[in-house]
Amino acid sequence: MALVTEGDAVVISVKNLSGTVSSGIVSLKSGSWNCESGNKHQTERLPDPVMETKKQASILESYLEQRGVALPEGYFSCKVVLPNPNLRDFPFDVITYNQWVQQKPEPNSMFSGRLNGASRGGKKEMPESLHQKLNFILRTAPMWDRLELEGNKYVLGEFLELIKGELADIWALKNIKRSKVSHLIIKNISLFGSTLQVLYSPRDYRSEGTSDSEWKKVTVRSSTEVFFRLENSTKVRKSKLSSIISLSLTA
Repeated sequence: MALVTEGDAVVISVKNLSGTVSSGIVSLKSGSWNCESGNKHQTERLPDPVMETKKQASILESYLEQRGVALPEGYFSCKVVLPNPNLRDFPFDVITYNQWVQQKPEPNSMFSGRLNGASRGGKKEMPESLHQKLNFILRTAPMWDRLELEGNKYVLGEFLELIKGELADIWALKNIKRSKVSHLIIKNISLFGSTLQVLYSPRDYRSEGTSDSEWKKVTVRSSTEVFFRLENSTKVRKSKLSSIISLSLTA
């Protein structure tokens, strides 16, 4: 999440880690944190969330430069929110459980001063035109597609618009492209699960969105497969429609 003010921007990452988490010297030497399980006393090495968030901020800054927004040096800062109360040796960029529960929103803001003012000290406000352009680019920036699977599982990544199956099913799903569709819902409509109904919402750029009457539906075989590139990976996942609950596509 990126929190933008007229003087700075904060890239915020929330990590819900279990067990006892520590960073300190471990993080400085290996770029990882220790997470110790309370029951089995097993220690797991985790990527340093502060370093990961800084990388994401750097990627976002590069993207904005490509879109024609030249931001002042040091405009972006990072914060990692760790709601886990069992923390040791945490760096300054981490907001701990105790700090989080003591947060109080600033007037006219849903965020606390610790987030709003994370990097504001001594910075000048940017011109209104630049601020408006930045907000527009962030609102229209690409995000990950989301695949919802059986068993309450979610996968983030990129829908590759590739469909494998019978020719009739591929033809029926020819409109399933991100330029045309924003959301799909898969329903089982046969006794033995051999046939599925795919409901999809045509992409609507109007602020009021798509009404229920505008949803389209097609019927295909449950063996039909789609391809999904996983978040931050070159690995491609192949999933049968029968295992999918829904698919949300970014613009």
